[in-house]
Amino acid sequence: MDETNELLIERRENIGVLRFNRPERHNALSPQMLIQVHQALEAWARTDEVRAVVITGAGEKAFSSGYDIMAIPTDVTPEVAERIRDSNPLALALASVKDFPYPTIAMVNGHCFGGALNLALGCDLRIGADDIAVGMPAARLGVVYPCDGIAQFVQVLGMARAREVFFTARTYRGAEVRAMGLVDRLVPRSELEATTFRLAEEIAGNAPLALKGIKRTLNLIESSALLSVETRRETEALMAAAFQSEDIKEAQLAFIEKRAPRFVGR
Repeated sequence: MDETNELLIERRENIGVLRFNRPERHNALSPQMLIQVHQALEAWARTDEVRAVVITGAGEKAFSSGYDIMAIPTDVTPEVAERIRDSNPLALALASVKDFPYPTIAMVNGHCFGGALNLALGCDLRIGADDIAVGMPAARLGVVYPCDGIAQFVQVLGMARAREVFFTARTYRGAEVRAMGLVDRLVPRSELEATTFRLAEEIAGNAPLALKGIKRTLNLIESSALLSVETRRETEALMAAAFQSEDIKEAQLAFIEKRAPRFVGR
């Protein structure tokens, strides 16, 4: 196992393992960690040695609490916001997971929120411990979530469930996590690792060209519903406006002060 600063990287024969390693921050996704995810997947993609990837969190409390809220920029011009989007480490990691040539599995070993839930949904399969809590708190934080991320939720959950997840910013627990489609399977915590790695081994034992071809075909089918350039520009303008709002600053302050935010709608 290669113990980098914030990401543990491991090889188990033909299975690669990426483990978020910021337990003191509930494995919150930092820019450095996300860049390391991208680099690890990029390196494995150059060969056919890793034929399944398992992504999980260190410890038992959290898969990841999501993108580190203190890293979200405020007081930026539309031009700077566009530059941030173009080089956003979260988007880079999400694309690397989605486009990895072989199947990926999210082993959701603990609470999973925001960008981390987006990353889990970007994996081909998701297996969770039966005591986890998951959710997308963007609306509660004053954030207009990126259109590609919302599209990922729609593709996995369907439009009606994606609307509920985003509009309510609710936390889901127990059987409801599976019922909403946020994971494919819930298992007792004591069985999570064994179940996940049995599945990874089963996948990795199949024909490499078939795995790659099937995953690429599935991704092409999904990408056939991409948004138009005009629609994408409109969603980007909505994101930029939210990042410059009083509400996002209030959400960050409320988070620090551990209180409910008082939104003013501007």
